[in-house]
Amino acid sequence: MLSVKIELLAALAHALEQLLPGAGAKAAFESPKVAAHGDLATTAAMQLAKPLKLNPRQLAESLRAQLLAAAAFGRWVEGIDIAGPGFINIKLKPEAKQQIVREVLAQGAAFGSQPANGHRMLVEFVSANPTGPLHVGHGRQAALGDAICNLFQSQGWQVYREFYYNDAGVQIGTLASSTQLRARGFKPGDPAWPEQAYNGDYIGDIASDFLARKTVKSDDRAFTASGDVEALDDMRLFAVAYLRHEQDLDLQAFGVKFDNYYLESSLYLSGKVDDVVRQLHDAGKTYEHDGALWLKSTEYGDDKDRVMRKGDGSYTYFVPDVAYHITKWERGFEKVVNIQGTDHHGTIARVRAGLQAADVGIPKGYPDYVLHTMVRVVRGGEEVKISKRAGSYVTLRDLIEWTSKDAVRFFLLSRKPDTEYTFDVDLAVARNNDNPVYYVQYAHARICSVLAAWGGDVASLPPADLSPLQSPQAQVLMLLLAKYPDMLSAAAADFAPHDVTFYLRELAACYHSYYDAERILVDDETVKRARLALVAATAQVLHNGLAVLGVSAPQKM
Repeated sequence: MLSVKIELLAALAHALEQLLPGAGAKAAFESPKVAAHGDLATTAAMQLAKPLKLNPRQLAESLRAQLLAAAAFGRWVEGIDIAGPGFINIKLKPEAKQQIVREVLAQGAAFGSQPANGHRMLVEFVSANPTGPLHVGHGRQAALGDAICNLFQSQGWQVYREFYYNDAGVQIGTLASSTQLRARGFKPGDPAWPEQAYNGDYIGDIASDFLARKTVKSDDRAFTASGDVEALDDMRLFAVAYLRHEQDLDLQAFGVKFDNYYLESSLYLSGKVDDVVRQLHDAGKTYEHDGALWLKSTEYGDDKDRVMRKGDGSYTYFVPDVAYHITKWERGFEKVVNIQGTDHHGTIARVRAGLQAADVGIPKGYPDYVLHTMVRVVRGGEEVKISKRAGSYVTLRDLIEWTSKDAVRFFLLSRKPDTEYTFDVDLAVARNNDNPVYYVQYAHARICSVLAAWGGDVASLPPADLSPLQSPQAQVLMLLLAKYPDMLSAAAADFAPHDVTFYLRELAACYHSYYDAERILVDDETVKRARLALVAATAQVLHNGLAVLGVSAPQKM
């Protein structure tokens, strides 16, 4: 049907071009708001009525006549109706809808994907400082970031995944001192235990392994403990490596892998932060006031100027962010997306202002941001706030162990990132239709069981004759399959993987309705093969959509 739509769109563009030169480039179809009105619709007559100084309804009638005379419309269109002030509703012939079955089965896992476009993008996500296990907020970032990467890869982008973290600073110092206290035999609740120290059981585990002189390895570093309780710097390096290893285990359990780990400390060691400050100063974009160095960020849309260097000589946290994003641009990433919590909203304007003030060719609006809210976890009808592992929050690994990787990914992607979300652990493990990931996966497994019962070679599908696919349920299912590529493209453009979850739930429901309406393994070979081809195509699209989310498509449940 995609090929059919392309033919019809070309015919529409030709007709519009005849009415008004240049209008053909704007030819487009949309889905009618009411399914009974047709399969495709266009508002072209209403859009052209004003420049042509014609009544939109009369223009629609004229355009209808031109379209009916076109060969593509004669081949694939059953009828064209005019509604309201000039809506043009198009009803396709059954054979037009049936083409999607062939297209899905021919393209397989590539269905919905676009060819490589030569563009590079970087997505930075999770980016947790190595001071503790990953919490459920990091899990939402991991699910969002990985799914957005998959969406853009499906649209032909070359995508690079990056994890940025601070391996120095106050929090890392607190980590080291907390570990040293545990190594000396102190624990949370003791009179000598500082209020700001980290309290989780994992601090005791780090201290024990440090005293045992163990070696820890993570994706980006390795360190062997000296066992010397007085060697605070050694303890800091060991604790960072230990927690980076723990984070790697969390990410592996979640099926997320990064291409690179970028250290904030490297920006200082390489002189990039000082270079940016000098660059902004030389460009006249800074000034001194009250002993601090300020950026003229109001010149670039910020609500007030921002301090870059405080009176004590230290830089505020957005300055290395500016340096970091310049490195992204210099590395050839024309599009950059940052996945962060909503508490980072205030940094957007100042980082973009710094990048514009640096005047290195970075376009306005760079980088893009996807901000997400935190996640509440409910189990047994009550909110869970504390993890023994972390001491003060529920970890990503807790959530995976309580449910599954698939459930955590699907659930965390099932709402817009900036909306509040409550993760219901009991629902995530339920094996019923109220559990959305179970509902979608069960549809896929149900189709696989039908294909297994048939026992034939799926590669031999589809048959030459798809004409038996005439029922209303079959036609609705085929139309929905045809919407997958456009849905995928729109979800990428809007950074909206939740749209994929909505689509998959709708597709699963549509398949279940079809299964209940028509028996597939009938005696008539022609009918049976046509129906098998349809459900095999449905399984393929379910598989493809779940893969975008990083969720498995089981063959048995």
